[in-house]
This record gives sequence, C-alpha cells and structure tokens, in this order.
Amino acid sequence: MSSPRDDDPRDDPRDDPRRQEPGPLGDDGPGGPGGPDAPGGVRRDPSAGGPVVSWSPTAPGGSRPRTPGVVEQVFAYRGDTVGAQGWALQHGWTITDGTAPEDAVLAELVASAPVRASRDHRAAGVMRGRAGNLELVAFDVVYTDKRYTVPEWAVTAAPVLVPLAPGLRLSPARFWRHRTGGLLHVPSGDQAFDDRWVLLTAEDGPAVRRLVADPAVRDLLLRSDDGDEFWAAAGHLAAVRPDGHRPALIEHHARLLTAMVAALAGAA
Repeated sequence: MSSPRDDDPRDDPRDDPRRQEPGPLGDDGPGGPGGPDAPGGVRRDPSAGGPVVSWSPTAPGGSRPRTPGVVEQVFAYRGDTVGAQGWALQHGWTITDGTAPEDAVLAELVASAPVRASRDHRAAGVMRGRAGNLELVAFDVVYTDKRYTVPEWAVTAAPVLVPLAPGLRLSPARFWRHRTGGLLHVPSGDQAFDDRWVLLTAEDGPAVRRLVADPAVRDLLLRSDDGDEFWAAAGHLAAVRPDGHRPALIEHHARLLTAMVAALAGAA
C-alpha cells in the first residue's frame, strides 16, 4: 500500500526544475556522447591510418571505469601498427606502404583471401623479413573511405617453391566458409583434428595430404585458439586473422607457416 507521501505529485523527480534531459544519442559536441570528453564509446581518429581511440564507460559520479567484459576484450581493437613495425625494424625487416613494385603480388593475396574483402580493401603497412629460414611478408588488409583507414585483417604469407593445389584452404570448422564451390574436403584421419579443422582443395594430392598428416602442424593447430585461416595463392601460403598486426601475431603466424611450408615440401 502506498502512503500519501508516495502519492504526492511534487515528489516526482521528473518535476524537478533542475533536472536536464539527456542529449540525443550520437551528439558529437564537445561534451556530447561522441565528443572528446565522452566517458564511454569508441571513436576513430579522422586522420588516415589513425588508430581507434576508445574510452571505458565511467559510472555516474566519476567512479572508476568499469572493467571491460569478455566480449569487449575479445573484439577490442588491437591493431598495433606502430608496435608491429617497431618490432619489424628491430628484427631487420623492411617496411613499405603497400604501393611498392614488390607489393603488387599482395593484391592477389587480398582478392583470394577466405574473408569478405571488397575492391576497396588493400594491403598496407607491409613488413618483409626472415623468421628462421623462412621468408615472410606481413601486412594489414585495410579499408579506406574519405575519413578513415581501418585495418580489418592481418595477413602473414610465405613464398612456397613447391606447386600448390589450387583452392587450398585450411579453416577452423567453426568458421562460416564462402566461395567453396567445387572444393574437395580432405580429411586427415585424426578425428580430434577433423572436428576442429577443415581442409579444402580443388585437387587432392601428396602435398595436400602431407599438410594434414604432419604431426607438428596438427599439434600447433590443436594448441591454438582456432582463430586463423590459411590459403594458397600467388605462389604463397598465407594466414589471416581479424584485426591489425602486432608482434605476437607475426610470431604466431611464423611458427604455423614454418611448420606448414616444411610439411608441404616433405621436409618435416
């Protein structure tokens, strides 16, 4: 039962003349939700190639920012371009912007990648060097519009001297796959591996079989988070993962590609 005090309309906080209605969502004014003083949200630097600037939402009253949830941490922007290029320089790698003559082959890698890239996507932040005995090229696949350059995928590729079967793709079983018409599924014979990874190719052959039969390749993939996809194109074996490149990802791809290239060559 409510008391007379509860029914007094003067107690309604909506009648307080000091109360201010919240501004509209998407207000980009100096103090608006999208402005530089915003306590929460994400904004991209308008300069080309700029990073994504993010803020953690702050509770009312100026309390400590909340800890991002698991999903926010997984999908948070981590395209550490400067860090990746600093790592590359420290290891004696060379860097180009994706427009050098030697970068022309990367357009074919981007166009054939097992991701939904468009004609507006291109290679950028290209790094070349050696990881052990393997020559590698690592780059971001970026989307550029009038204001932003956004790294959407990180690619690492290694040139392969042995002929590669057309359409060769190795993907986590949990991933949705597109442009797979006409490709054959090649099982490894290891049920634990086949439950998590799918190998597709237009033509079966000894090199393809060696790739999934190699114990080092299977062990590395089974100990991974099933977050990378692999494909062959333009004389390269390549790996791709969402987000921009960072040092740990280059090293991760280098380990996987080293084992895979050795398996394809029959030198594992």
